[in-house]
Amino acid sequence: MGLVTSFRDPGGFCCLWRERVLRAVGPGALAEVEAFLASDTARRLLAGRQLVPTRKLSAAELDELCGTDGFEAMVRGREVSALFEHERVEFPSFPHEWPPEMLHAAGVLTLELAQACLADGYGLKDATPANVLFQNSRPVFIDLLSFERRNPGDPVWKPHAQFCRTFLLPLLAHRAWGVGPADVFAQRRDGLQTQKVHRFCGPLQQFLPPFLTLVTLPTWLSRKAAGPSLYREHLLADAEKARFILDSLFRRLGRALRRLEPKPGRDSAWSDYMESHSYTEATFGAKESFVKAALEEFRPRRVLDVGANTGHFSALAAQAGARVVAIDNDAGCVGAVWRRAQQKDLAILPLVVDLARPSPAQGWRNRECPSFLERAAGAFDAVLMLALLHHLLVTERVPLDEVLDLAAELTTDLLIIEFVGPADEMLRTIARGRDHLHAGLTPAAFEAASKRRFHLVRSLPLEGTDRRLYLLRKKAGPEPSPRT
Repeated sequence: MGLVTSFRDPGGFCCLWRERVLRAVGPGALAEVEAFLASDTARRLLAGRQLVPTRKLSAAELDELCGTDGFEAMVRGREVSALFEHERVEFPSFPHEWPPEMLHAAGVLTLELAQACLADGYGLKDATPANVLFQNSRPVFIDLLSFERRNPGDPVWKPHAQFCRTFLLPLLAHRAWGVGPADVFAQRRDGLQTQKVHRFCGPLQQFLPPFLTLVTLPTWLSRKAAGPSLYREHLLADAEKARFILDSLFRRLGRALRRLEPKPGRDSAWSDYMESHSYTEATFGAKESFVKAALEEFRPRRVLDVGANTGHFSALAAQAGARVVAIDNDAGCVGAVWRRAQQKDLAILPLVVDLARPSPAQGWRNRECPSFLERAAGAFDAVLMLALLHHLLVTERVPLDEVLDLAAELTTDLLIIEFVGPADEMLRTIARGRDHLHAGLTPAAFEAASKRRFHLVRSLPLEGTDRRLYLLRKKAGPEPSPRT
């Protein structure tokens, strides 16, 4: 089955076809795309993997695809002069799932590409986080049609305002008020308007840097600059002067971006959980050894770490050779995972996702951004659910069978899960005096529930706690549910 996922650029569109990522380019854009790919700039960006690896399909490959059932129907009514195939990013993510650190990294990459293009006479015609995906913790620019030949005398970067709306202002809102990318991009594809941010500024704050230059002055000027002349080209006779103006703009935006870089160590609800709510050294060592042994024995290639916190067990999985998607609903924790992955070059993609309220499908007809569960279903050889089950059962009131069913949808093989009994200190804390509701939550009850979807490989009681680790393997098919 095919799916058109990107269609806003009149020059072409992107589609998914049988695990392949294909970009169809129309007749009006083909010459420019081919010229850009032949440029020194494109070769450098491809070699540095800042731009997604891309190849043009041969005429024979194009004919073969067009003769395939379903493909012709998918592209019907669209002008296609050529197809390019992009290397597939293993797990696509979207700006509303990123911590501020990843939004900042995407902004840095976008600005680097805009500057690099000038050398060969190209520019970026848009500057939005939607043009960036993350391969593990590394941002990759994916929109080939964003590159266009610029007029040498044009000193204006047309997506300047868009860059501010989608990168600088969301990062400023995070710095000032703790507003995260999810708060911005889950509702607004094009970021924050300066006028909206200005309404949140205090009477003195609006005159202080960086609010004065990023928010207040643009808001005032927008009231005076409205009119058709605003969008007319104002070309300079001196191409060098035009390029100097653009270079100066990019340096200024780069300085603004550096000042808004999220700082490590910002406290969040769960960022100190590993230190303040964990186990004795011996108990934690036993837990770590159990997980390590399972990873080394079965060698999963793709791991989902649910409730990853600051990424300790995500790192263990990555060090064992797996590609890891680490999710947590605490953006501070996820930012810490991203920093860890960057510093140690670990194959970890950290995302701000709450498994109890996962990212829904978004965009036009809910097709531009598939839901997290749609992307994650069956995408992992192993799922880790450590120090998570009690939060789902107690705080979210999700039945145990439902948790196990979802785990079975996410993994194709292994589930490493931590059972937490009713005598556990953390469970009693979050139960808030309703301990009696969970009195039946025993290892025997857990094992009986898990047998419908999983085989028990082994388990380990954690000494001195009411916790137990389980290594489970998924059955070929579920047994009939006792609920039916």
